[in-house]
Amino acid sequence: MLEPTSSTANRHSTPDTAAVPTAAAPAVPAGRRPFAAAFRALVALAALTGIVLDSIDSDDLGRLFSYFTIQSNILVAVSFAWAAHRAWTARPPLSPRITGAALLFISITGLVFHFVLSNDSSGFSMTSERTPLESIANQLLHTVTPLAAAFDWLVLTAPGGFLLRHAWQWLAYPLLYLPFALIRGALLTPGTEGRYPYPFLDVDLQGYGGIAVNAVVFGLAFYALALALVFLDRVRPHLRGPRNRISPLGSGPLK
Repeated sequence: MLEPTSSTANRHSTPDTAAVPTAAAPAVPAGRRPFAAAFRALVALAALTGIVLDSIDSDDLGRLFSYFTIQSNILVAVSFAWAAHRAWTARPPLSPRITGAALLFISITGLVFHFVLSNDSSGFSMTSERTPLESIANQLLHTVTPLAAAFDWLVLTAPGGFLLRHAWQWLAYPLLYLPFALIRGALLTPGTEGRYPYPFLDVDLQGYGGIAVNAVVFGLAFYALALALVFLDRVRPHLRGPRNRISPLGSGPLK
């Protein structure tokens, strides 16, 4: 017998054997970023370790946690731990408003420490003898975490997320820190050690007029730094990490 031709076969096809449109494959989800997750977890650990070491060696935790250094490192520990979790679980990254705030505050911590508080010629030096624990904590809180935050921003974060309005929004915390430090100092007994956290905020040394001048100078410097971060975030290159071996749907053959 003759074999049926394709046209004959098609005439006798039933709806059950007809071609059924193939359902579109689901979009490939964004993959985990294990290196970014591990690095950010280490940054959070470094900040937390510095805080714990300082706490162990401190006899006045109220005074310790009044420092901008400690508060900014707490923000780094929380935000980087959160970002590490999101990178590990393939979730969207944190808002640039949050990551930019953490970057600005910890940058302020590092820059003010190295160029003002550790500089004998600045007029606001806070150099003193430190115990081994204080020395380790000092390096973690003022050097390691600021540099690590900058590395994460430059290498592990996509550019272009910072907006111009973020620059002045980020200043809310540094500006609120000023009345916090002054009110706390006013409530303490004159002569109390560490009554004011920093020499440029010490009313006994500077007077309220001097404090006002310092606040304007530092405030303008912090705003300039925030604007610089926004500008650099827009012009810096995107350093892409390794891509998934499976291409997104419709982009071409498997690689």
